[in-house]
Order: sequence, then structure tokens, then C-alpha cells
Amino acid sequence: MNTHRIAVIPGDGIGKEVVPAAISCLERIAELHSLSLEFTPFDWGSDYYVRHGRMMPEDGLAQLALHDAIFLGAVGSPEVPDAETLWGLLIPIRREFQQYINLRPVKTLDGVATPLASEHAVDLVIVRENNEGEYSEIGGRMYRGLPQESAVQEAVFTRLGISRAAHYAASLAASRSGLLTSATKSNGIVHTMPFWDEIIAETACLYPDVELAAVHVDALAAHLVLKPWTLDVIVASNLFGDILSDLAAAVTGSIGLAPSANLNPEGLHPSLFEPIHGSAPDIAGKGVANPVGQIWSGAMMLEHLGHAEAARHLQSAFEAVLREGVRTRDIGGTASTTDFTDAVLSMIDALAARHPAESANAPQR
Repeated sequence: MNTHRIAVIPGDGIGKEVVPAAISCLERIAELHSLSLEFTPFDWGSDYYVRHGRMMPEDGLAQLALHDAIFLGAVGSPEVPDAETLWGLLIPIRREFQQYINLRPVKTLDGVATPLASEHAVDLVIVRENNEGEYSEIGGRMYRGLPQESAVQEAVFTRLGISRAAHYAASLAASRSGLLTSATKSNGIVHTMPFWDEIIAETACLYPDVELAAVHVDALAAHLVLKPWTLDVIVASNLFGDILSDLAAAVTGSIGLAPSANLNPEGLHPSLFEPIHGSAPDIAGKGVANPVGQIWSGAMMLEHLGHAEAARHLQSAFEAVLREGVRTRDIGGTASTTDFTDAVLSMIDALAARHPAESANAPQR
């Protein structure tokens, strides 16, 4: 049996609560599906920064490179500037390991009330270019403290970066409904967005079963609120994808539900799996955090590691718990983090008892 070595970084805030919850579910799934998961904890994050002046040790990336996947909780603390927490941990990981696809599924879940008046189900995926675009390191500030103080931030788009995101998104769309929507702003951003449009269109033409629509990001944001069920796969730049995926998660009921995967699709480097909700310092330590985003990210990690049946088992379990009415405070319930996790663990066992061939005898891939 191959052992999957997983680096665990709970990070900050509620990450320290939802990561152990998700790992308990992953360990139960691993037992039932005869998987070998080896979790190695790393205490990196804002507390580490306060002690050492950096978010992770100098050889942190080298340590992570020895693993098959990275399971992250959250980064961010009121005591540490956001630029330090993000650029000191998450962005270096994404770039060092060429995690150029950020995959964010968005789905309405039975038992979760949404702000939408419509009863249509939402089931879409956002493919965010994850290594370049608006999140570049090029720029700077000058004339600090003077009337002419200024800041410059350059967006960097490359043919390689856009085309590989486009290929991934178009291939995904071809496996689903065939509908691909590209987020653009070429009417106002005169250089990078027309370049984005050109390469997305060139790539989409290579997929005859895919229908491409380029939509300005402001109109697309409105579309996500008014008729999200008409969308299927969205491909977007780093900044646009970041914003749209948070909006889409809120439309389905809570940002606490949403998972994500930072993928190196070729598997040459470890991929990273994390919920999108952030560290939520206002509720940290209260035991009320919603662990669904972290558990769902764990299911995405299982699928990436080649265990699709185990991933479906875990996702079916937390969806069934929501369907039965067990909910945390952010989605209108009273369950604590522990209550919800215990319910998922019980449901994992119940589903295994109903379908034993899909758990203990599940084929290894």
C-alpha cells in the first residue's frame, strides 16, 4: 500500500479548529477504504511569525517538497500585516510548486438556505489562474509621506500562464456541459485583458465541444447573483477569480462551505488544499466554525491523490449531514464544530454500512 505523505499547516484562527476536524474525517475514510495517509503537522503561520519574524522557516519549501500534498487551514491575523501572512507563506507555496490552477467548486447543498429566491440548483466550477496576473511582485512606492506619494503595481500576464489555465478550464468544460465563460474587462483594461481574451479564444477553438462566452467581470458578478445556475465553468485571472469565487460561495449560503484546490496538474510538485474562508479571527476559539470547507477540501485532496471513491464517500457524508438538518451557526444552525464533525463521522460509518463494496473493497487507483 502506497503511503500518501501530507503536510498539515493549520495556520491561524479557525484553521486550528477546522483542520483537526477534517483530519478526523479523512482518517476514518482512510480506514474504511484501506488508504495510508501520513499527516505531518507544521506550526507555521502568524504565531510563528511573531516568534521568528517569518511565516515559515528558510527551508520551509524544501520540507514541503517531500510531501505528496499540503493541507492548509487558514492564514491571517490582526497582529500581522496581511501582506506578510500571504506573501510569506501561501503565495511562495503556490509559485514554488507551480500550483497554477486554483479550482473552486460552487454548489448549492440540500439543507442550506441561500439568499437566492430561485429554487434552481447551482453547480459550477471556477478555474482561477493562480501564479501571475494581478498578483505580481513588480512595482513599488516612492515619495513616501510627501504630497506626491505614489504606488505602482504591475499586472503580468504571459501566454504560458493564460493558455495552461485555458486548457485546463476548456478540458473541464468539455467533461461537463460544454459551457465555458471567461471573465474579462477588455473594455477598460486595454493591454492585459485583450491579450487574455485572445489566448482564451485561441485555446477554446481546440475544443470543438466547448462553447465560449467572454463576459465583462462586472456583468459576470451580477450574473452570479441573478442566474448562477446558468453558468458551468468559469475561467478567470488571479484577481477576478479570487473575487468571483468568494461571491459565488456567498450565493450558495456561506463562505464557510467553500473548498479549493491549488493544483500542479502534472503532479511534479505537491498540490495544496484549503477552504476559502480565511482565519475568521472574530469567531476563532469559540468552537462554532463551519468545518465543511475544510472537509470538502479534504475530499478534493483524496480525488487528486487518485481515490475518487473515497472522495465521493466523504462528500456524500457531509452533504447527508447537512440534508438532515445539522448545521453550524453561519448557515442558520446551532451545531458546534465538534457536533458537526461527530455527525459526519457517524454518517461516514452509516454510508459504509449501507454500501460496503464502495468502502472496504474500493479499488486503489
